[in-house]
Amino acid sequence: MSSKKSRKQLADSDSSDSGPDDVNPPPKKSKNEKPSSSSNEDSNMFKLSKMRYVSVREFRGKVMVDIREYYDADGDLKPGKKGICLNMEQWNALKEHIDDIDAAVKKF
Repeated sequence: MSSKKSRKQLADSDSSDSGPDDVNPPPKKSKNEKPSSSSNEDSNMFKLSKMRYVSVREFRGKVMVDIREYYDADGDLKPGKKGICLNMEQWNALKEHIDDIDAAVKKF
């Protein structure tokens, strides 16, 4: 018998010395899984047009008014990039200017 090992035997012995292989990796999440949405979140959404909504929600402990376009992802509405999120100070400032905005719109 030869004391020299073949390349295949060397590769096999080297790979087995690399440490324990994870035989059972954690299962991957499916892309089809839908995040759970609370019914409270749905009750705070107000439809403006086909895919535009105003929603009132809490973000980092602050109440926000979110005016946003949504898209349909597998029958579930998801928020899109187009939109604006107003804090209460900005929302109140907008409400104060509603009459002026309406007057400006009527000029056109």
